[in-house]
Amino acid sequence: MENKNYTSTILVDKDASTSINSIKNVRGWWSEEIEGNTDRLGETFFYHYKDVHLCKLKLIEEIPDKKLVYLVIDNEFNFTKDKSEWIDTKLIFEVSPEGSKTKVIFTHDGLTSTYECYNVCKDAWTSYIQGSLKSYIETDKGRPNGKEGGLNAELVKKWGLPDK
Repeated sequence: MENKNYTSTILVDKDASTSINSIKNVRGWWSEEIEGNTDRLGETFFYHYKDVHLCKLKLIEEIPDKKLVYLVIDNEFNFTKDKSEWIDTKLIFEVSPEGSKTKVIFTHDGLTSTYECYNVCKDAWTSYIQGSLKSYIETDKGRPNGKEGGLNAELVKKWGLPDK
C-alpha cells in the first residue's frame, strides 16, 4: 500500500501553547518570504522561494494547543511537469504532552512518493521540522529561508500578491 503522507515528529522542551504559537509564526521557521496572516483561522497567505516554489495556503482548522491544519489552495514548482502537485494537500501539526516534553507531529497529508517533487520536498520538510522548527520552538531562533526576492511582476499578478 502506497504511503499518502509525509510525517516527521519532534520532541521539544516547551509546552503545547508555546509550540502551537511558534508553528503559527511560519516566518520564524519556514520562510521570511510570506505575505499575509499565518496565525488566523480562515486567513490565506502566500509563501515563495524565489520563483522555484510558490504556494498559497489557508489555515482551515485550529484546536487550541492541540492541532493546526493548513490547506494548500494553489501551488507551483518550477521544476515539476505536473503543476498540480501539493494542491488540495494539507499541512497538519498535532501537539501533545509526552512526559515533561511536548510531541509535535507534522504530516503533509497527500504528499505521496509518486509526486515528482517528493524527494526534494521530503528532504526540505525534514530539515525545516527537525532543524528549524524544533530550534524555533525551543530557542525562538529558527533557520527560515531569508528574504531573497525573486518574484517577478508576472508571478505577482498571477498569484494576486500585493505590489511592493
